[in-house]
Amino acid sequence: MELGLNIVQIALSLILLTLILIQSKGVGLSGSFGGGGEVYFARRGAEKVMFILTIIISIAFITNSIATVILL
Repeated sequence: MELGLNIVQIALSLILLTLILIQSKGVGLSGSFGGGGEVYFARRGAEKVMFILTIIISIAFITNSIATVILL
């Protein structure tokens, strides 16, 4: 059981990492330091799906982390 949760944890972390990196493709280094004049825009289409999927995967990651700690 513990091995299964660890494998799921690794898979979720890789998926979450990939989704985050895909979403941040348009953010340059200047955005990290407050530079740039980006204007807020609404997410549409595939970008919205990836945003919602990132939230769902992060909730699953946290839930799996808690379940792994409880079973130890």
